[in-house]
Amino acid sequence: MPLTRAEREVFLAEAHVAAIALDSGDPYRAPVTVPVWYQYEPGGDIWIITGATSRKSTLIAAAGRFTLLVDRTTPTTRYVSVEGPVIKTMPATRDHYHEMASRYLPAESVDAYLAHAESEQGEQVVFHMRPERWMSADLGGA
Repeated sequence: MPLTRAEREVFLAEAHVAAIALDSGDPYRAPVTVPVWYQYEPGGDIWIITGATSRKSTLIAAAGRFTLLVDRTTPTTRYVSVEGPVIKTMPATRDHYHEMASRYLPAESVDAYLAHAESEQGEQVVFHMRPERWMSADLGGA
C-alpha cells in the first residue's frame, strides 16, 4: 500500500542510509547509484554533503536534480523514493558536518568523525533538493 504524505515524510526523516541515483551523462551507461547520508525534516528540503570535485558532485551539477531511495525490511518492507531539482548549492561548513554526523553516529563518535572529515575529505559541498515526485509503499502490516 502507498504511504500517506505524513507517513512517507516521517519515514524519510528517520536516519536511514539512502541510495542516490544520478544521470550518468552517458547514453550507454545506467544511472550512477551509491549510498549517501542525507538530512530531511518533514515539509522541508533534503540535503546531502559530497566532495566538491567528486563524480557525484559533477553529475548532480550537470543534471540539476537527483533521486533518493530509502528502504527498510523490518518490521515490514517499506520504501520511499523521492526526486526533485537541486535548489541550492553551498560550501559545507562544520555545522553541516556536525548535524549530519550527529544524525548517523553515536554521540561519542561525532568529534572523531568531524576531525577526520576536516583533515582528510577535502573541500565538500552541500546540495539541497526540493522533493517533487514521491513513490512509496509498505508491503505488509506492522
